[in-house]
Amino acid sequence: MSDVLASLRQLLPPERVLTEPSDLEHYGRDWTRQYPPAPLAVALPESIEEVQALVRWAVEQNVALVPSGGRTGLSGGAVAMHGEVVVSMQRMHRILDFDPIDRTMTVEAGVVTETLQQEAREKGLYYPVDFGSRGSSQIGGNIATNAGGIKVIRYGLTRDWLAGVKVVTGTGEVLECNRGLVKNATGYDLRHLFAGSEGTLGLIVEATMRLTDPPRAPQVMVMAVPDMDSLMQAFAMFRERLPLTAFEFFTDKALAHVLAHGGKRPFDSEAPYYVLVEYETPDDATGEAALAAFEHGAEQGWLIDGVMAQSETQAAELWHLREGITESLAARTPYKNDVSVRVSRVPAFLADMQALFAREYPDFEVVWYGHIGDGNLHISVLRPEAMAMQDFVTECGRVTGMLCEVLQRHGGSISAEHGVGLLKKPYLDTIRTPSEIELMRQVKRVFDPHGILNPGKLFDA
Repeated sequence: MSDVLASLRQLLPPERVLTEPSDLEHYGRDWTRQYPPAPLAVALPESIEEVQALVRWAVEQNVALVPSGGRTGLSGGAVAMHGEVVVSMQRMHRILDFDPIDRTMTVEAGVVTETLQQEAREKGLYYPVDFGSRGSSQIGGNIATNAGGIKVIRYGLTRDWLAGVKVVTGTGEVLECNRGLVKNATGYDLRHLFAGSEGTLGLIVEATMRLTDPPRAPQVMVMAVPDMDSLMQAFAMFRERLPLTAFEFFTDKALAHVLAHGGKRPFDSEAPYYVLVEYETPDDATGEAALAAFEHGAEQGWLIDGVMAQSETQAAELWHLREGITESLAARTPYKNDVSVRVSRVPAFLADMQALFAREYPDFEVVWYGHIGDGNLHISVLRPEAMAMQDFVTECGRVTGMLCEVLQRHGGSISAEHGVGLLKKPYLDTIRTPSEIELMRQVKRVFDPHGILNPGKLFDA
């Protein structure tokens, strides 16, 4: 491999080809922490031309490339464990253009999500796709996984804000898809093909993202709920009465972990479920409607207690109760499921899911939370300290196969917003038909004929 590395160092300056063990471990994995990273090297390109050169070099050397953004994914999609070269986009982080008429911002793939949000805010506009990893995730990775997050109920997914994308394919060709057009009825919209492709079709190098008006005086409430039926009743009521931007829920177990890591209890009352509601308050009438909705929910027995943020600081503290869950669980190396069903089927699915976990996970702690407003649930199974990781993963994989059967009955998906990667690959055929998977394979062969782009993710060649 010394000759391969020597030729790689001819493409990029030595300081942008990393081979130290600490760098290989850092860049070779994502948040799953379940797969041992073992890349050959880490490449840090700074231009589209350098990305093209890397792809052509990889074809000549028959070396696989794993694109890397902020590595905040939870499915192993950015893991390099078989001698691949990681292509990190962290040095491609420029804001290239802002168009106030089109309300778009064009950025390089390595721009951090929060940076785009801040840049939009400085222009008096708003980039609405949001999640707890906003401070480290990158726009290229957001597109590659079609990231959703906490405000999908109002604003949709990343693909809904993607006005154009520039990609380097597996042959080194640059594709510029859609070019920011609002209307473009000239055949297949390849832009959307790359949204959710997990780096298997091309390396995203630039993107033009749409912006919108900022929310008007967002307000946050957290409430305690006695049972799942009440939670869905409360959701229906708040959605009808308020301009919702988020409707999140978490269990008492999830709250306990966040409180143990420095979170502040919102009120003295305890309950099995909690909901966080964010909504716009453009006028006094909306604030009055929110209080009336809470009072009605309390009268109906749907809500036990609640608190409304009285300042931006308190609003951030309330949001931390939801957004801090992933970090509070990290030390337990959880096995994660990221599933979705239609919103109307959430109660029935949860009943079947809880029955399955009670039967199959009698000795494991299972923490779940998610986006009730769009039917997306996050499930974290915590590893017992005395249990070996491989035994833990094997056991969780067995139960995930059963969870897929439950999802099939309810018409759901095994991956709502973190992709398939390595973790969900064994279960793809329980959600997608053989014909669909074969068509996806054929699409990959068109864009990546040499099979060098993130091989082994989504499906095996």
